[in-house]
Amino acid sequence: MAEESAKQTSQLLKTVEFLKDQKQNIDRVNNVVKQLKAVRELARNNQILFNIVRNDLRDILNSPYIKPDEISKVSNSFNAIIENSLEDLDFIDQILTSDYLKMTDAERTAVLKEKETKSREMVAEITKKTERYRDIISFRKMQDMVNNRETIY
Repeated sequence: MAEESAKQTSQLLKTVEFLKDQKQNIDRVNNVVKQLKAVRELARNNQILFNIVRNDLRDILNSPYIKPDEISKVSNSFNAIIENSLEDLDFIDQILTSDYLKMTDAERTAVLKEKETKSREMVAEITKKTERYRDIISFRKMQDMVNNRETIY
């Protein structure tokens, strides 16, 4: 009887150890999935940033309603966001590929989530700036039309 109990206890301990290992494996897979989702979101947000700069910035800078002294200010504000984005991408590349930065999966996931949030904020910021400059252009265009209309008496 005691021998059977010892055998069952031993088997139970092996089962508990096996389940612990499986839980760790599931946690690792979950962390990798979270990392992949964060990286995918970061890539998507950076693509949005580059598209806005490539398309909308050109339209804004080519507008006759943006004054020459404003061009560098507008360019610099957009470039600062893009440079920040590129630095984040380099950092993420280092996190994912370098053994120099020893991190656990959980730490790596946390950093990627933080960068994902930051990239979302950059997209919101550049979108807001784009809308603001488009509003300025619209206002100046309307002002120009009002100031240059022909008066008929």
